[in-house]
Amino acid sequence: MRLLEVSLWVVFSSFLSTSISSHQFATDGTVLELNESNFDAALSTFDYIFVDFYAPWCDYYGPRKADLLVRFLRKFVAPDVAVLSSDSAISDFVEAAGTNFPIFVGFGFNESEISDLAIKYKKKAWFSVAKDFSEDVMVLYDFDKMPALVVLHPGYNEQSIFYGPFEEIGMSFQFRERFCVNRCAKLFPLVVPFVLHCTYQTVSLTYGTGSCFYHAEKFLEDFIKQSLFPLTLPINQETLKLLKDDERKIVLTIMEDETEDRSKQLIKILKAAASANRDLVFGYVGVKQWQDFAESFEVYKKTVLPKMIVWDGNEDYFSVVGSESLTDEDQGSQVTRFLEGYKEGSVIQKQISGPSVMGYINSLIGIRTIYIIVFVVAVLMLIQTINKEEPLKVGTRNQAESGDSSTDKED
Repeated sequence: MRLLEVSLWVVFSSFLSTSISSHQFATDGTVLELNESNFDAALSTFDYIFVDFYAPWCDYYGPRKADLLVRFLRKFVAPDVAVLSSDSAISDFVEAAGTNFPIFVGFGFNESEISDLAIKYKKKAWFSVAKDFSEDVMVLYDFDKMPALVVLHPGYNEQSIFYGPFEEIGMSFQFRERFCVNRCAKLFPLVVPFVLHCTYQTVSLTYGTGSCFYHAEKFLEDFIKQSLFPLTLPINQETLKLLKDDERKIVLTIMEDETEDRSKQLIKILKAAASANRDLVFGYVGVKQWQDFAESFEVYKKTVLPKMIVWDGNEDYFSVVGSESLTDEDQGSQVTRFLEGYKEGSVIQKQISGPSVMGYINSLIGIRTIYIIVFVVAVLMLIQTINKEEPLKVGTRNQAESGDSSTDKED
């Protein structure tokens, strides 16, 4: 069992520990490699230990799986909504949450106002409410009134703020909440004909003697759902898995190399467009980073990049007439024209030349699965070869014994 001992990893988090022995172990959720010198000490230190056994030739995937296990275990045992009562508590919570999930912090919220949505989206984000905090926190998270819901994406260095509405809205003569003009038409179609003034910031309307009600929780849930991703999402094997549960269309920008300076400038422009069009997901991919995926959208050596399309996440995508590719001059205006053309229906529908989202997700394990299958089949064939024996013919043994007996009698 010597081989097994040097191939052992243990996963544990601070929430599982109850005491610390003389042998010091980190309790910050990191992964520890065990060997003969510390294995017994680890068993005696913690009440619960999750152990991941793996083969020595898989030494990279073992720790990686263990890190993923820690990440999801911490989410699983955490409270649905953390209540933070000081500046330091907010800072500690954000730091402990890490960079793998978006972090929602409600300032001026009651826990009950967000608990249902926190339970619904617990597997995808951290949720908290801050009760007591200083003006320094307001400056740090860039909000100037309450209630405010701040969402952080530490891995992408992004944050967004939602100011409401958080309560049911009743309208009789005037409605002064902030929302975009396009939402005005979508959410209040019966009211739009009576709108006297509709701008990005305010809507003033006359509605006769009637009234119209819209549940503000729908606003809040829409914001949370749309904020589970950063404003612009790099498309890769991991992020593609996240998109399978999102019903929005994907504005996909295909560029030569994501790391180039001009690509980074374009990504900033896409972020601004994404902020004003939250009903769409904005993603980007570099041909250098994922060539096979990019070529599914008719990207060839002579294709002018960057190229923008709108993808439904399955087999269909749309090219906007006159906006197939972007030039280097005034890309902001070009992105605006692309979005206007798409919303006006000036598009050409096409089909991707590769698999859909689920197809790509399934293909990610393809080559590794093939290696495993080949290895297993080879082992089985070897076992069969070793155990293979010459089959006995029916009656052979009896006939041989009978022949021997008759020979003896003749003698």
